[in-house]
Amino acid sequence: MAELKLPVTRQIESGIILESESPQVNVDLRDVDDCFIYDRHGTAIPFKSLYQERKSIIIFVRNFLCYSCKDYVDDLSKIPKEVLEDANVSLIVIGQSAHLHIQPFCSLTGYAHEIYVDPERLIYHKLGMKREEKFTVSAQPSPHVKSGILMGQMRSIWRAMTSPVFDFQGDLHQQGGAIIAGPGSQVHFCHFDMNHLDHMPINWLLELAGVQGTLNFSNKPKVIHV
Repeated sequence: MAELKLPVTRQIESGIILESESPQVNVDLRDVDDCFIYDRHGTAIPFKSLYQERKSIIIFVRNFLCYSCKDYVDDLSKIPKEVLEDANVSLIVIGQSAHLHIQPFCSLTGYAHEIYVDPERLIYHKLGMKREEKFTVSAQPSPHVKSGILMGQMRSIWRAMTSPVFDFQGDLHQQGGAIIAGPGSQVHFCHFDMNHLDHMPINWLLELAGVQGTLNFSNKPKVIHV
């Protein structure tokens, strides 16, 4: 069981200083010990295997058609593997579509780290991730979402129409989140998204996981050592 409170932290993204404070959350990974996820080939893998041997940053996205999630994973793809390997940290994305949508999504975003799906959303539900969106006046927009809402939604619809299997690639109302866990069932940090723009800034997650350096996501994945 983890009861965590993220202190006020600061991140510099393209010259903008962001500040945020997250509420307390309670997460017990033993609740999902019996859950499985699926790789791009449809092979079932125990969810707990993702964090038993090493610390992992686990990102749950809303669905693979979500334009803001696509933009977020675009930036996750810019994290060099050697930066994670030096810190002995894994980066994992989990979606909620059928496994056959994994490869097209990776081709679209250039994402080359670990990725799986939870098509029945059992882990989403057992961990208590939110369904439906909630917006607050004080909420900071995601620094990783570059698409406007109109163009983003149009591109999402086009991708749905041109997909080999026409579906919404998950529950459109399901929200995602981020967890830093391991080794073992220890939870170091947890954030559940309130809406499609409520992503944790990636540099915050890297810092909380013990990854050294700051990445500039404005263009190329340049590491700024601080």
